[in-house]
This record gives sequence, C-alpha cells and structure tokens, in this order.
Amino acid sequence: MPKTTLQRIAQLVGVCVLGLSFSLPAAYAAAGDGERKVSKKTRITKPLKATVARKRVKTSMVKPVVLRSATPPKLSFGQMAGLHSALDPLSLKSSVALVIDQDTQEVLFSKNDHAVLPIASLTKLMTGVVISAASLPMNEVLTITQDDVDTEKNSSSRLRVGASLTRGELLHLALMSSENRAAHALGRTYPGGLQTFVGLMNAKAKMLGMKDTRYVEPTGLSSLNQSSAQDLATLVNAAHADPVMRELTTSSGYQVAVGRQTLQYNNTNRLVRSPNWDIGLQKTGYISEAGQCLVMQTKIAGRKLIMVFLDSAGKFSRIADAERVRHWVESLPVVIQKIKVADSIKLSDG
Repeated sequence: MPKTTLQRIAQLVGVCVLGLSFSLPAAYAAAGDGERKVSKKTRITKPLKATVARKRVKTSMVKPVVLRSATPPKLSFGQMAGLHSALDPLSLKSSVALVIDQDTQEVLFSKNDHAVLPIASLTKLMTGVVISAASLPMNEVLTITQDDVDTEKNSSSRLRVGASLTRGELLHLALMSSENRAAHALGRTYPGGLQTFVGLMNAKAKMLGMKDTRYVEPTGLSSLNQSSAQDLATLVNAAHADPVMRELTTSSGYQVAVGRQTLQYNNTNRLVRSPNWDIGLQKTGYISEAGQCLVMQTKIAGRKLIMVFLDSAGKFSRIADAERVRHWVESLPVVIQKIKVADSIKLSDG
C-alpha cells in the first residue's frame, strides 16, 4: 500500500478519534448535568420542602404559653373577720344564721347573729317598705336616667337609660328580681329626692329598733349598707305585715313592656317555685363584700318561721342552708330546743 494511502488512513483515524474525544465528554457532560439536576431535586429540593412542612406542622400544633398572675378571690367581710371558723351542728355554709319562731319570737337556731355585715340587696326590703308605706301613685310613669346606672359595681341591667315604667312595675322588679336601676329610680324620684329617701330608710330602721342597721343608698350595691341577723329578722317581720311586700317578693315571674320589647323577669329565689316550700316573704342579695344572703318568712311543720342567712360561701349555698334548716325543723319533736353557736361578733365600719 502506498505511503500516501497509509498516511491518509492514519489521518482519517485520527480525525475520528479526535471527534470522539470531543463528542463523548460533551455527551457525558450533558448526561452528568441531567443527573445532577435530578439529584438536586431528589436529594436537596424535596428534603428541604419536607423539612419545611414538618416545621410548619409543629409550629401550628404548639400553643403559646401565656403566664398570668393568679388573682386571689376577694374576701367577704365575714371571712376577713373569721366568722366562718364558727362550727354549727347543721354544717351551714353561712357564717351568720338566725331562725326565729314568728309567733313566739323564740330563737330556734342562731350563729353569729349579732355580727354586723354588708347586706347587699336585702337593702331592697327596706326600699320596698318605705315606698309601699308612702302611698304614692303606683301607676305614675317614671323614667330610668343616667343617675340610676351603677357606678359602684358596674352591674348590668336590662332597663336602659330612657326606659319608662310605672312605679308599681319598678317596685315589682326591685323586690322580685333585685333590679338595681329600678330600686335606685324609686329612691331618686321620691318626693324630696334620694337623700330624703335614704333618710326615711334609716328613720324606719330606728323606729323598728334596728340598732345595728345603716343605709346609704336604696339598692344594696354599697358595702356601707350594713345590718345584723337580729335586725333583719325584725325587718322581715315588719315587711311580712304588708300585703304588697308579700305579693311582690314571692312572685315567681313578671313581664314588663319597655318600648317595643316585652321583658321577662324571674324571681332570684328558686325556692318560691318549689312545692316543698310555703314562703310568705323573701329576698336575696349578693355583693362580694357580703357574700350570698337570704331572708325568708316561711311555714315549716306547722310553724311560721323567720330565717336569715348572711355571708354564705358559694353560689347555691344559701339555698342549701335553707334546705338543711327545713329538714332539721321537720325532724324535731314538738318541743324544739334552741341552738346557740359561736360568740356574737360586731364589725366596725372601720
């Protein structure tokens, strides 16, 4: 084979080899980039997304911890005076209790009965006594004003400023459902004004011999309205002699029309709806300084009794205490023995 021919063949082989040397690395390089792209997606991108998702789930499930300082419950005057340390055979939750035979004035049960404490809405009994005795027109329309809004305890009311009701309706709501704006409006609109009315409340208490009693306003929202169980038993006895007071305090429910609305009110004492009770007069009360309070005139085992429970601890404890006393009286023989519990304590206005 001629040399030139061999040289040409060698040149051709070199060109092919040279071409392969350029083309194969490019192909491999292209394939390598593709693998790296896939590798990036499978090994880097996807794990990052999964990690983020897991972090989001964990973050959404973790609830923030809010640190709040525990506010201690506000003590009543009776608790601060240590009246709840007094024990009694009936294990009453009320630190003050008194049960009297209305006809004979015999004390059947007493516990710290001379202690002077805030009386909350039991105040409204005296408000009702003064209004009822004044013989004012019960059909006279009175209007709730801003002056009747509670700024002492900021309590709520369904009687809006501008609402107009008759004096009789306001008295009914004040005595039955303990409506504060109704009671305040009764005192504010009394001839001579609110101060004259409060003066009459205190004068009536003095006339009845209620030596431990003081009123500063007609609703009971002020803790300066104070009395003792002995004095309150005297007030219940006097109020029970008034047929208006008997009817309105024991009414189970009452509707009033206020503008275009008809409002349904219910008695704050559920015992008036119980077939196990024969209640002639009652009133409940509560502010934190006074605890849960309840007074009643009732008939048990054929005897007319006056019950007073002050500074009871717990929302339903005053009702439970009344039930305990009722069962106790029903279980007694004809001759009922007296129970005297603890020394009487009188608190100063301090």
